[in-house]
Amino acid sequence: MDAFRTPTRARTTRARLYVPLAVFACSAALLAGCSSGSGSSPAKKGTTTQAAVPVAADGLQDDYLKVIKDVLPSVVQIQASSDLGSGVVYDDNGHIVTNAHVVGDEKTFKVTTANNEDEQTATLVYAYPEQDLAVIKLDKVPDGLRAASFGDSSKVEVGQIVLAMGSPLGLSSSVTQGIVSATGRTVSEGSSGGGTGATIANMVQTSAAINPGNSGGALVDLNGKVIGIPTLAASDPSLGGGTAPGIGFAIPASMVTKVADQIIKDGKVTDSGRAALGITGRTVVDDDYRAAGVAVVEVEDGGAADKAGIAPGDIITGLGDTGITTITSLSEALAADKPGAKSAVTYTRDGSEKTVDVTLGEQ
Repeated sequence: MDAFRTPTRARTTRARLYVPLAVFACSAALLAGCSSGSGSSPAKKGTTTQAAVPVAADGLQDDYLKVIKDVLPSVVQIQASSDLGSGVVYDDNGHIVTNAHVVGDEKTFKVTTANNEDEQTATLVYAYPEQDLAVIKLDKVPDGLRAASFGDSSKVEVGQIVLAMGSPLGLSSSVTQGIVSATGRTVSEGSSGGGTGATIANMVQTSAAINPGNSGGALVDLNGKVIGIPTLAASDPSLGGGTAPGIGFAIPASMVTKVADQIIKDGKVTDSGRAALGITGRTVVDDDYRAAGVAVVEVEDGGAADKAGIAPGDIITGLGDTGITTITSLSEALAADKPGAKSAVTYTRDGSEKTVDVTLGEQ
């Protein structure tokens, strides 16, 4: 697993990959009714002393407890044949949204809800690996199933307190807390080990612990709104390839609802909102074995590149003002654009550099 390439572009590991679980013990001092040693005044007979709890802290704890009580029943555990992940109840009809890498290539699943230990069965509706999202549907809707409420991810702010809910390492109904540490991240998921290889724009970065099994769960604000679906954890080679503590990523709620609504209505994604060139490409290297561009292997008939005259054998080296050295950098540059936008594509053909304006298509 790799560390960040730039402050805003990271290669990451899927949050569901299994790692050893470390259990840490902690101690706390019970202040109520305790003396503080020498120099303290004895308590009067018949009375007790109790440490004062700051009003602000007490109120924050109440907020936490209310959010957990309201939202946790909407977070489920999803068991595929060999993998475990999380999901969020999307509506009262039993639709559950999760990550595409959680469902993989499977069609049926076992689901455990927070308020019912009996396993439920569910069937895949549609998986959309390009955005690492999927929707499954419970075969029978159990009593008490509660749909989550999704928030407006455009209003998410750095520093906002959030809770991550899911089933890390199989520990169902677990909650971790942190803050939103950045927004607008473009992140590329690895394709090895069952990953989708998706490049996802506008992700929410959080310090809330995102562990294996959290994938597909809920990142929730203190208003009880789901603002994202935890999906990835950054990795750090200095940790032996382990995940970097406190750097996780969630797909923003706006994209989750856009994709899920289409899947539920049409059985597939009809409007991805993702820009595309309409090519199949591969990374090429120069004489020093350094990544030097993307060679066009195939061109989609009638696609954006085809209409602009780009052909197999051309080597793309730039998109707009962004230099292109790898297929990942091309995917990340496209993720920042929208279908229908015009962008200048720089490429080489037979050793000559050319630039052409391309009207981007849709992935």
